[in-house]
Amino acid sequence: MTYYPIFLDLKGKEILVVGGGKVAERKVEALLDCGAKIRIVSSKITDRLNKIVEVYGLRYFSGEFREEYLEGVSLVIAATDDRNLNHKISKIAKKKGLLINAVDQPPDCNFIVPSIVKKGDLLIAISTSGKSPALAQKLREQLDNQFGKEYEDFLVLMGCLRKEILAKGLSQEENSRLFHEIVESDILDALAREDWERVKSTLSRNLPDNFALKGCLKCLINRKAI
Repeated sequence: MTYYPIFLDLKGKEILVVGGGKVAERKVEALLDCGAKIRIVSSKITDRLNKIVEVYGLRYFSGEFREEYLEGVSLVIAATDDRNLNHKISKIAKKKGLLINAVDQPPDCNFIVPSIVKKGDLLIAISTSGKSPALAQKLREQLDNQFGKEYEDFLVLMGCLRKEILAKGLSQEENSRLFHEIVESDILDALAREDWERVKSTLSRNLPDNFALKGCLKCLINRKAI
């Protein structure tokens, strides 16, 4: 089977995580990063997960899974160490038309979670379609070393530059040319070296005359000393 890759906007969405161990802990942390509203069901949870529940005010149902906990949720993570229970949750969730991921049980999933490399707003998803999570992990480690902090800084800067460029009312072709020239320039290398003069000169060389470059460079002030 071929999976269709997709990035979901989970901000404000109700998510149910069934399980309270280390795996559930990692799932909850990742979902919180996406702004999801999380419910947890488990007879017991790790100390760290308990702290997360307290700090973020998550809804925690102590005890066994019940079908009623699925009401109003958009997505379900079955992360218990009981494969039969995970399978049961999957059947109920699928019947309700919900997205369900049963950890390490691909037949009980209608979506799988890729291995992720995250550098700020840069997300690189790696999947082996459930065939070899170990290979996905190895590739993630390789890519994590390949893509440094400069990519995170570049996207902070580019988010501001893009708004300013689009606001100038240039043609689509001209906008595309400018964006590609910036990406193909040596700016990533300059950011990696924290060579701010080179960053400024590179952008000045590629941007239109009278561009408010100083304002965009302030996007990085809180992250770097320019």
